[in-house]
Amino acid sequence: MIPLEIKVTAARSLLSVAWDDGAVSLIPASTLRARSRAAQEVRAHIDGNKRSFETVTVTSAEAIGSYAIRLVFSDGHDRGIYPWSYLREIADSEA
Repeated sequence: MIPLEIKVTAARSLLSVAWDDGAVSLIPASTLRARSRAAQEVRAHIDGNKRSFETVTVTSAEAIGSYAIRLVFSDGHDRGIYPWSYLREIADSEA
């Protein structure tokens, strides 16, 4: 599962991903932010400190080699790296 095209929508509230199998995913920024695997976020989740990210948007996206994307969010969070397989897992859970 490799994305052929990744775009942040004009409103910055969705990440659009066109996959090599023909599927197209629209993933909410709030979902991506909530599912960040950054250590600080994982720790907060384990501690039961779930937060709401409903108003968070994607401010930028940067390729990490040929295996992942790093997203920066409007709340300043910039440590989330999403390997293609994890991004697809998130997309499939939203379908």
